[in-house]
This record gives sequence, structure tokens and C-alpha cells, in this order.
Amino acid sequence: MKILISNDDGMESHGIHSLAKNLKKLGEVTVVAPHRERSTAGHSLTLHKPLRITNLGDGKYATSGTPADCIYLGMREVMKSLPDVIVSGVNRGANLGTDIHYSGTVAAAREGALMNIPSYAFSLVDLSQTLPNYPHETFRFEMAGEIALEVLQKTIDIKFPAHTLLNINIPNMDRSEIKGMKITRQGFRFYSNEVSRRSDPRGKDYYWLGGHYLRFEGGEDTDCHVLNDGYVTITPITIDCTHNQFYATLVASAFND
Repeated sequence: MKILISNDDGMESHGIHSLAKNLKKLGEVTVVAPHRERSTAGHSLTLHKPLRITNLGDGKYATSGTPADCIYLGMREVMKSLPDVIVSGVNRGANLGTDIHYSGTVAAAREGALMNIPSYAFSLVDLSQTLPNYPHETFRFEMAGEIALEVLQKTIDIKFPAHTLLNINIPNMDRSEIKGMKITRQGFRFYSNEVSRRSDPRGKDYYWLGGHYLRFEGGEDTDCHVLNDGYVTITPITIDCTHNQFYATLVASAFND
């Protein structure tokens, strides 16, 4: 089995090294990842400037591009063939709910799903950012890599539907405390959406975007809820964004000639 691995935290992240080490138990691993952090890069390809690839040895390649660039280059230039599986992560932080639309980690897996290659995105969630009064702890990347291996072993023989990936979030707690794995739906996460305006030494304004996590919406079967209960969440994500019910409504009414 040929496995292509990438991420958005960069080649030096602990998560990607744990992932590569564990997945070597399944087959031949090639790692193509950004040479620096590219978090929240989304699903962007670099079309207007050149990209570089640096061979680091031992099947590892660093690129100057985005996570999606890494998968594109990994398949077409580094491996020169399609891998059997694409795995992204392990991300340092959550990719729950609507965060997936900004996530470079998920984008790398989505690039593989576009090619109908079984693709996975793994993230390790700091529960202090999702649960009140939960203490911040050191990220357990080795544990997350072991769970990634287990997820692949459980699903590798299942045929993925066209243009579909699995988004997996792992609670950052002792393995003995994790209650198990659950199949979940995508929830909705909300942030304060702040814009901080500041001035540089020359008096010109600059801005920091972002804000702190507020809450989530969704039922007890959503990734946000289930992860807070101490489970690994496995959410099937499809690329087709068509709202089928609204599609049918429009066909039947507003545009019915």
C-alpha cells in the first residue's frame, strides 16, 4: 500500500512525524508537507508564483506551497503515481464543525477526495478550548498517531463513496480516558469574530483577524458534542455542497417554466 501524508502545521510538526511512523506499519509512506506552518490556508492552490520542493531524505519532501499544493505535487511530481491512501495531520488543534472550510488539514484530504482516493484528516483537540475549566495539557501526538493507525485499519477495506473523505478529531486526553470512537455528523462552531486594529511604529494601521471560541450548535450526534463527551469523532465529508431539498424547491417553484 502506498500512503501519501501531508498537513498544514509544517514538516517539523510532531503530529506529522507520529503519523508517518505509525502508518509505516501499513505500507510505503511518502510525506510531502509545507516547509512552514500553513494553518487555515483552506483549499487554495498556488497558481501565480513558482513552487519549490526540497528532498529531505527518507521519503520526506518539503514544499513552499499550501497543503493542497502538497497533495497535487505529491501525486504528480514526487510519487508520479496515485497513492492508495491520502492522510493529513495530525493537526495541532480542532477541525470540528464549520472549521473544516478554513482548515488546511482538511483541504489536503479534500484534494485527495477530488481524485477519488480514500482520504483522511486527523486533528488532536485541546479540550481546554472547548470545555469550561478543562486544563490545558501537552499535546499527545504519539497517542494520536496510534489512533490514526487504528482508524485506518478499521476502515481501509470499506469502499468510500465518490469524492468523500473522513474527518477525524481526537480528544487530547490519556488513551485510557478516551471512551471509544463514534461516527458523527458535522456540527456548527461559533467564534467572537473580532478584528483588532493596531498601529505600527510608523503610525499605519494593521489588523489581526480572529476571536475566541464561543459555542457550538448541533445535536448529540455531531462531532462537537461527541468529542466533548470524550470520544474520537469520525465524520464523513462530501465535496458536493448542493442543498438537495432547496434544489428541489427551486426546481418546483421559482424556476418552473
